[in-house]
Amino acid sequence: MGIIGWIILGLIAGAIAKAILPGRQGGGWLITLLLGVVGALLGGWIASAIFGVDMGGFFDLRTWLIAIVGSIVVLLIYGLIFGRRSRA
Repeated sequence: MGIIGWIILGLIAGAIAKAILPGRQGGGWLITLLLGVVGALLGGWIASAIFGVDMGGFFDLRTWLIAIVGSIVVLLIYGLIFGRRSRA
C-alpha cells in the first residue's frame, strides 16, 4: 500500500481513535486527524520494520488494526505532552 493509502487510512484511523479514547484530548478534530496520519504511518513502519509483520492491502483487517493502534498511541502521547497545561 502506498503513502496515499496510509494517509487516507490515517485520517479514518485518527477519527476512530478519537472516538475510542475517553475524555478530552484537546487539539480538536484537525489535530486529531493529522495525528492519526502520523500514528498510522508510525504503526505501519513499526509493524513492518521491527516486528516483520507483512502489511496487507487497504481493506485488510490487520492493516486497520495497526493504523488504529498507532493512532491511539500517538494521541495518548500528544495528550500527555499537551493535555495537562494549566491556564494562568
